[in-house]
Parts: sequence; structure tokens; C-alpha cells
Amino acid sequence: MGSSEDDSGVKKAIHPQNQFGLALRLARKSKNISQESFDVVSGRTYISSLERGLKSPTLEKVDQLASVVGVHPLTVLALSYGVKDKKSLAKLLTNVEAELIEILDRKSD
Repeated sequence: MGSSEDDSGVKKAIHPQNQFGLALRLARKSKNISQESFDVVSGRTYISSLERGLKSPTLEKVDQLASVVGVHPLTVLALSYGVKDKKSLAKLLTNVEAELIEILDRKSD
């Protein structure tokens, strides 16, 4: 799978849905959570399909999955957009903060 870099130097996945599965697996394994632990929100087959990049979750499902893992939904999404280390995390957060400030400043106009 390919990727590109935006102006902040953070890699953006060309197919971010495929990266979501890798991010979910990384977050899940970091907390020692099995696929079966998601049975309150999804079946193991669905989780497996997500992790293999065969399916894409809705935002509601991202919320539910993140709650099972015990992280904020943005954590899983950040991982899915190429956060691999502290440097790429800092770049992403700086970029997102600037964009949010710009949007919120324009909202008050």
C-alpha cells in the first residue's frame, strides 16, 4: 500500500481504511485484549475482517471499538494515519491543533 506526506511531514495513507485495521490490532495487542473481548460490540469475524483491512468501520463503530480497548477514538484514528513514533505524533498533533484553531476562529466570525 502506498502513502503520501502532507505539508507537516505526517504520512497520510492512500487507503486509510486498510490502516485502521493495523491500528486497531496495535492498540488491542498493546492492552493484551483478544478479539473475543469485542463480543459486546461486534463479532470476532468482524474484528478479524477489520484488522485484515477487508472492512471499514463507521464512526459509531470506531467509538465502540475504542471503548473496548480503553482508548479515545482519536488514538486509533491517529495510529491509522501513520503515527509510528513520537516525532510523527508531534507533527500530527501540531497540524490538527492548527486546523482546529483555524476552524474555531472562523466559526466565531
